[in-house]
Amino acid sequence: MEEFPPAPDVAGTSLDGTAIFTISADENAALCKSTGVEPASDGTAHPIYYYIATQVAMGKTVAGVCETCEFDVEDGPMMGSSGVRFSQQLMVGQDYKVTGQILSLVRKKSRKLGVMDVLTYRLCLHPAEGGDAVLETDNVWVLPRKELAA
Repeated sequence: MEEFPPAPDVAGTSLDGTAIFTISADENAALCKSTGVEPASDGTAHPIYYYIATQVAMGKTVAGVCETCEFDVEDGPMMGSSGVRFSQQLMVGQDYKVTGQILSLVRKKSRKLGVMDVLTYRLCLHPAEGGDAVLETDNVWVLPRKELAA
């Protein structure tokens, strides 16, 4: 088996955000319209906001996460998967904040992509005023390491 350098040791890196994310009624209505559904009349937001809110309000940009992993965002990070566990519904008008961290960065070899790093990170969305997370999401990105290709 070919040898290549290990992935950077980034597990445990904080992704806690300082920004507050609020799902406005107008933004929720526009998003719902774009997906062909009516906004809920009970004030719940479209569930895709789990991804939008956590990505926007986490403590690093996509480029910043890539930089932490010693990866150039111009080399094209790819989403591998995203899973979410809701403990409450997302609400329009509610202020949220994000906590999170990088769980792992594992270097692998694939027949199609060559050497790649598989990044897994977890983000939790909390009411801004405090309290338990309303959701937890684990995201997996694939970072192709073209510079390590044979």
